[in-house]
Amino acid sequence: MGRFLQVTGLAIGLVGLVLQFCISIPASMAAGRSLLGSIVFLFSFFTILTNIGAVLVYTSLLSSTGYAWLPAFAGPKMRAGVAVSITVVFIVYATVLARLWQPQGLFLLCDVLLHYVTPVLFVLWWLVAGADGRTRWSDISRWMLYPVAYLAYALVRAPIAGEVPYPFLDVAKNGPASVAIAALAITALFLVISIIAACIDRGIGHREAKRVR
Repeated sequence: MGRFLQVTGLAIGLVGLVLQFCISIPASMAAGRSLLGSIVFLFSFFTILTNIGAVLVYTSLLSSTGYAWLPAFAGPKMRAGVAVSITVVFIVYATVLARLWQPQGLFLLCDVLLHYVTPVLFVLWWLVAGADGRTRWSDISRWMLYPVAYLAYALVRAPIAGEVPYPFLDVAKNGPASVAIAALAITALFLVISIIAACIDRGIGHREAKRVR
């Protein structure tokens, strides 16, 4: 089951990312951005970066002999961290972003793949085969570096590029107080999901230990 979810998740993740790239870059250039600017803008989305992380985790564990193709993404702590991040992608999109625009055609397909299908598949894979009980509470602080670094990047880039990847990060339009509240809310959500993930992983570890006995 774990192998099936891994291969399926990898295939769907790659299709979603490649298709998103192929349709977004021309649309972005048509909106006035340069090729480089369009690429940078696409890779400024938390969703894109996190889905890339999921694909790299899957890829790192493809070898049937247990060899890690990409050691940095093969470890249990990275697997758990990506599971947390992609869960946040699902929740924030489903509760906040989905109602802000109505994509059509291939854009809708990409939205469904990258915001719903890949998160569900990755979390299921992690629960079945990725979690192994080696997560520590101290790992949460490492996982938190990713959203904090991303928020810092998005906010610093905004006045320079004159654009933001997500509407709730637009200081010019919403004001600093509103953006600060949104950033704190997302950070708090990330922290809560991280604690839940750590508890689940530790629970799986204890269950496996009892089986061995």
